[in-house]
Amino acid sequence: MRILPEESMAIAVDYQERLLPAMHNEKELLKNSRILFEGLKALTVPILVSRQYPKGLGDIIPALKTELQDCPVYDKTTFSCYDNPSIYAAVREFKRKYIIICGVEAHICVLQTIIDLQADDYQTIFVADCIASRQHLDWELAVKRATQEGSVITSYETILFELTRGSQAPAFKTVSNLVK
Repeated sequence: MRILPEESMAIAVDYQERLLPAMHNEKELLKNSRILFEGLKALTVPILVSRQYPKGLGDIIPALKTELQDCPVYDKTTFSCYDNPSIYAAVREFKRKYIIICGVEAHICVLQTIIDLQADDYQTIFVADCIASRQHLDWELAVKRATQEGSVITSYETILFELTRGSQAPAFKTVSNLVK
């Protein structure tokens, strides 16, 4: 299975002000996610952004506002993004078969989103170094469950280079510089 940019989209799950500071490896998560978002934009892969109950958990974390500023943002109260009618409609409208998933928390909103997307015949891509939970064990268990559900487990560098395909691609220099 080859993951192609024209068949892919991404969902950035709940990168919010009151959630991120509690995450295990928060700084690494932010650095990796920033690179992923910039690379996906260079590859023209659409990104949807979710916010879980922003009144209580805040807005998108300022450290990622620039990278996500042109992306549609959807507020939700469901754990699964795909349970939200607006996100559900947006995913279906894009008609992409690969859904790249990143965000927090791995064992709750990320995992439930993956379960629902997989059940609806989408192939999810779990970007392990751009997903976090408060406790490392919860992240590990989410990786195992996502694997059982059929999600592809990868890293931001792997998915960006797979989407780029080769050094002749227009986005190659951008992606290459991002991961250095």
